[in-house]
Amino acid sequence: MGAPPPTRAADRALARPRRRPLAALAALAALLAVGGTVAYDLDTPAPRPADAPADEFSAARAYRNVETIAARPHPAGSPANDQVRAHLEGVLRGLGLQTSVQDTVAREAGQLSGAAAGTTLARVRNVVARLPGTDPTGKVFLVAHYDSVQSGPGGNDDAAGTSTILEVARALAAGPRPRNDVVFVLTDAEEACLCGASAFAADHPLAADGGVVLNLEARGSTGPVIMFETSRDNAKLVDVFGQAAPHPVGTSFAVEIYRALPNDTDFTAFLDRAGFVGLNSAYIDGGAVYHTPLDTPAAMDRASLQQHGDNALGLAREFGRADLKALDAGHDATYFPVPGGLARYPGWLVLPLAVAALLAVAALGWLARRRGRTTYGRLAAGFALGLAPIVVAPLGAQLLWAGVAAVRPGYAELLDPYRPTWYRLAVVALAAATLFTWYALTRRRVGPAALAIGGLGWLAVLGVVLAVLAPGGAYLTTLPALAGAAAGLTALAVRIDGPWPVLAATGAGAVAVVILLPTVVLLFPALGMAMGGVAALFAVLLGLAALPVVDLLHPEAGGQRGLVAARARRAGALPAVAAGLAAVVFAGVGLAVDRFDAAHPVPTHLMYALDAGTGQARWLSHETDPQPWTAQFVDGVGPVADFPGLGDTELRAGPAQAANLPAPKLEVLADTRSAGQRTVRVRVTPQRPVRLLTLHVDGATEVESAVVAGRAVPGGRATGTPWGFGIVFHAPPPEGIEVTLVLAGGVGPAALRAMDASDGLDGVPGFRPRPADVGVVGSHSSEMLAVARTYPL
Repeated sequence: MGAPPPTRAADRALARPRRRPLAALAALAALLAVGGTVAYDLDTPAPRPADAPADEFSAARAYRNVETIAARPHPAGSPANDQVRAHLEGVLRGLGLQTSVQDTVAREAGQLSGAAAGTTLARVRNVVARLPGTDPTGKVFLVAHYDSVQSGPGGNDDAAGTSTILEVARALAAGPRPRNDVVFVLTDAEEACLCGASAFAADHPLAADGGVVLNLEARGSTGPVIMFETSRDNAKLVDVFGQAAPHPVGTSFAVEIYRALPNDTDFTAFLDRAGFVGLNSAYIDGGAVYHTPLDTPAAMDRASLQQHGDNALGLAREFGRADLKALDAGHDATYFPVPGGLARYPGWLVLPLAVAALLAVAALGWLARRRGRTTYGRLAAGFALGLAPIVVAPLGAQLLWAGVAAVRPGYAELLDPYRPTWYRLAVVALAAATLFTWYALTRRRVGPAALAIGGLGWLAVLGVVLAVLAPGGAYLTTLPALAGAAAGLTALAVRIDGPWPVLAATGAGAVAVVILLPTVVLLFPALGMAMGGVAALFAVLLGLAALPVVDLLHPEAGGQRGLVAARARRAGALPAVAAGLAAVVFAGVGLAVDRFDAAHPVPTHLMYALDAGTGQARWLSHETDPQPWTAQFVDGVGPVADFPGLGDTELRAGPAQAANLPAPKLEVLADTRSAGQRTVRVRVTPQRPVRLLTLHVDGATEVESAVVAGRAVPGGRATGTPWGFGIVFHAPPPEGIEVTLVLAGGVGPAALRAMDASDGLDGVPGFRPRPADVGVVGSHSSEMLAVARTYPL
């Protein structure tokens, strides 16, 4: 069959309503209504008052515990942490629960490491309480950590999770006993090394047979609670989540992303052990306060706390009565939020759906060409050109943020700006401007139908790629591609100038909004503005899925000449100009609104390191471009190899006055040689209140094995550094720790480097307190005061 006769450009659209402005207005209103419904559904519930019924979760009741837990910073091992632990024990025992404290030494869990070429350990004291079941088929574990970072009181991270568990325990204890045992695990030293969770999962008798873990976290101060991580083969767990959580927000895409990232929570320690399955949840917006002194109870959005509690209580009750022996589905589920609940389907459908979407788009292209709406050449051009906004929009978003960060360099040390909304709107507007500009430039030459089908082609191709590489995220492009192809086929089957093509295009756009808008909204707080380009990518994909609706914003394509054509081109450029101006305005408003002040201080990082053996001291900072306050202490980049416990090889550095502070004491308790080995037993004792101790062996000495405070750790030797094998020990007891090292060779000289670290620089000579508008960055080493000394053997 020969090529179809040439057609006027005006006939190349998939929809050509007779009353174009009215159709455009109706379609946009419909999509805006759907978008508003999606956004409303992601909103948090109203917090319940303290006099709420006893069987309900009350954010007001839980908040009372938040105020006690987060009264001040309470890192593991601190006196403040002892007081928090005593409060937790009192609350749980007051509910009539069997409560105990697991006091032990544990190694790190997951991918964290506190020392170069070393192993991290901690003394932990977990608070564990149990509500016995009536006829258990297993155990349900509600887990949160009660320690905070040294730089902040942890009002959200994780007083939110801890107080949620206390309130859930109260509600469960006040009602009928569940079928299954419910165990409340409040872990210690999560911030240091996940060591509390590791100790419980590995050694506690209640953990011996595994069970369902519900881990509660917070990485911000507001926003919806997102179920962002699951164990493998999660289909049945996700079914329970969708049915039992009153406000189920979660996506299988988030699970795929989190599994690929080097991030860990207490949940990791359980997944590392056989027999445990479960769900990990957190609210993550408002990340500027994360790990900072601003993470106070007052910073908490109690609506987020209410959602945490509603979901945790609903899941605890459902898993409490379920048969926990029947939770292995054998496959992961694909799932995502939709207004009113959680949509989900089996993971084995992912690849067939992706292939079906690709075939449906191909069929649409074939039929469009057969009906004379386009040509194969135009289809190829539409597909090729469709890559442009997919690439340009994310790149533009990254360049936009680079410009904003150049104007406001303090953003470099923040997870997210204090008030990021205007910047987020700027990124979305920039993505829209990119899409509208691209469409206006290519529409007349290529044709609306070819561009729309080309956009769907990219969605379908990405769906297949995701189905292979990250199956849980394939729905993001597969389902909009399927909906768009179905709408296009419908449009070609009916009169193109009637209402049905517009209705079909609007329906496909609504599917794209439901699928992709939550991803755009949630990606901003998840990744921060520094990676706003990812959100821009999905905003453009949403636009590509809705191109037939976008086309309605333009005059009919083609057929015009002279002045009429010029007016049409100007009208077609209006959406792009409006979106571009909006991006500039939003970014400008963001800079005007989000200024650093006493309530929103610019973050800075500073440490003090003293070598007690040589009397040399220096200031150190992680800031790559030091703020003016930090610059008065550091004046260049310097090596820190003589402080291996800090983990970095180079930091910003500057000279400091030596403080009169003692190094940790090292005593050799035994030193024996035999058969080419040397076994050295030492005790390292802090001489002042400290948060951690480190011990490193010189880089020329190989450590075959070691035992630290009764825990065996692997040996090793680092090459190319002065100090090799090492250990970091958090929350050391006042009497110190005993370490046994088995050294290879046995006869050569060796040296040990001991360091301890406390928090707070106020008493250090030469320290100048921060002004009100200068704050502390959320770092585990902020305000650290380290003292080290080398001991020859």
